[in-house]
Amino acid sequence: MNHLLKLSDLTDEEIIDILDLADELKFDQRTGKTQDCLKGKSVALIFAKASTRTRTSFEVGAYQLGGNGVYLNANDLQIGRGEPVEDTARVLGRYFDGIMIRTFEQAEVETLAKYSGIPVINGLTDYCHPCQVLADLQTIREHKGKLAGLKMCFIGDGNNMANSLIVGALKTGMSITAVCPDDYQPADDVLEFAKGYGDKFELVSDPMLGAKGADVLVTDVWTSMGEEAETEKRKIAFAGYQINDALLSVANDGCMVQHCLPAHRGEEITAEVFEAHANEIFDEAENRLHAQKAVMAILMGGM
Repeated sequence: MNHLLKLSDLTDEEIIDILDLADELKFDQRTGKTQDCLKGKSVALIFAKASTRTRTSFEVGAYQLGGNGVYLNANDLQIGRGEPVEDTARVLGRYFDGIMIRTFEQAEVETLAKYSGIPVINGLTDYCHPCQVLADLQTIREHKGKLAGLKMCFIGDGNNMANSLIVGALKTGMSITAVCPDDYQPADDVLEFAKGYGDKFELVSDPMLGAKGADVLVTDVWTSMGEEAETEKRKIAFAGYQINDALLSVANDGCMVQHCLPAHRGEEITAEVFEAHANEIFDEAENRLHAQKAVMAILMGGM
């Protein structure tokens, strides 16, 4: 593992290794044990998109591992004024020990990895969100005691979250149903990947059908960053694609709910369901810190 660009680049074993280390680092933090595997090292944190959890968890995580996270707004860098990504990559590669970037195009992340000469972590692109899904998998395993054999159901836009959830769930032995409107399905290459897992993957358009027998229900906002002009159109397209009591009634007893946040109560999830499952959702948010610490520790700290 040289980078974290997308989950499909990792072996099944590499994903489990990240989750195991994340659990270990979470235990260490809670018991007062410190790790300094990033001592003397700095991580460039590039943001072209707004962030709450990604920014704070990476900054705090780098610090807790003994390193330094340097926030870089893409609009403040020359990359925001037209400098080629290749040139920015080669400069940052001479200053830093790793790069995390939260941006729009997956190609930008791939180019940084190609030219920087240091580990690159995808903090989110329009194509995928591997860090979030690692935290989701960690949370599910904490609450359920396992991943293999569970059924996940994602309801909503076939966006970056759906793409990464499909890959992450299948690679860790889960089955997954994606419930998306016809015009908002996951990426073609992700659907092609999922075909290799046979009946462990389904793509349907009926939320009640998809949620039947689920152990974990997952959703995301109807309108992601950069799509604000489509808000009203999407409200019409996604009407009914909501986690609510009716949906939970057809899921398995003890079904978990996960949401990557921010949540729009009354749209993709009801306020009542959100609050009933708030502990699971905010465990998921906390685990961004631990999962990302594990990624940094592996890529830059030699753990």
